[in-house]
Amino acid sequence: MPKVKDLNVDDLEQLIEQKVLEILGDPDSGLKLRTEFKRKLQERLEKQYKLIPHEEVLKQLGQD
Repeated sequence: MPKVKDLNVDDLEQLIEQKVLEILGDPDSGLKLRTEFKRKLQERLEKQYKLIPHEEVLKQLGQD
């Protein structure tokens, strides 16, 4: 296991999250998703979205 001083911020955050879950467990474990939520999620996943580059958004907002 690497030493804390050798970890970057993302690795440290991941390690902390992992240890907290080991100690406390997953609070969502055993919960069921409602049918309505599953349906809405599936609809969203099937939708086609148009991605707009950051530069284009700025241009549209007049902030170029």
